[in-house]
Amino acid sequence: MNAFDLATLTDLRDALEELAADEKARVVVLTGAGEKAFAAGADIKYMSGLDVAGAGEWGALGHQAAGLLEDMPKPTIAAIDGFALGGGCEMALGCDLRYASPRSKLGQPEINLGLVPGWGGTQRLARICGVAVARDLILTGRLVDAEEALRIGLVNELADPVLDRARETAALLAAKSPLALAAAKRLLNRAGSGEYGDNLRAEAGEFADLFATEDAKEGMTAFVEKRDAEFTGR
Repeated sequence: MNAFDLATLTDLRDALEELAADEKARVVVLTGAGEKAFAAGADIKYMSGLDVAGAGEWGALGHQAAGLLEDMPKPTIAAIDGFALGGGCEMALGCDLRYASPRSKLGQPEINLGLVPGWGGTQRLARICGVAVARDLILTGRLVDAEEALRIGLVNELADPVLDRARETAALLAAKSPLALAAAKRLLNRAGSGEYGDNLRAEAGEFADLFATEDAKEGMTAFVEKRDAEFTGR
């Protein structure tokens, strides 16, 4: 079920750090082994032995992993097949795009354990789906099927096989300018917070700065010459 214990979550965090720094990796696709679960959440047996200090460290580790998915300069895609619950749903929420198979189920059932989401779920779910949806799913702990997840904006698309669809989008994104993609991610991550005028000024600055890049020159030249652009990340 791809549940997160300490070793698994640490390995994920470390792998994401490596991918974030790897210039050859243009896009990151996160998926789970098998067809039962993307990730069924945290290992409850492990969590049950934590004290307050240990829970704080556990929460910080989960935030690091989800934050890397959200903040790394390259696009991240979640390919969800099966259950994405609790921490699994939170990792998917950290990704830029989420695709799910029709058999998937998603949710934040932590309330049923006497807990709340601890890896960013309260904030990212509210930003992505709206506060009303976040209140519903987090306060009730109910799960949603793939069709409802699509309807409420929790996933971008349903596909089967979902990993093939994610790889198709990854190939599309990998052909684009990594500099422009990184700028777009920075701006989109600001959209849910901060002062509106500041965010607009940041967009204007990012737009202008890209004109100093070889990628922007190549993109515009290729358009005029009616050919495919070849971006180098410079």
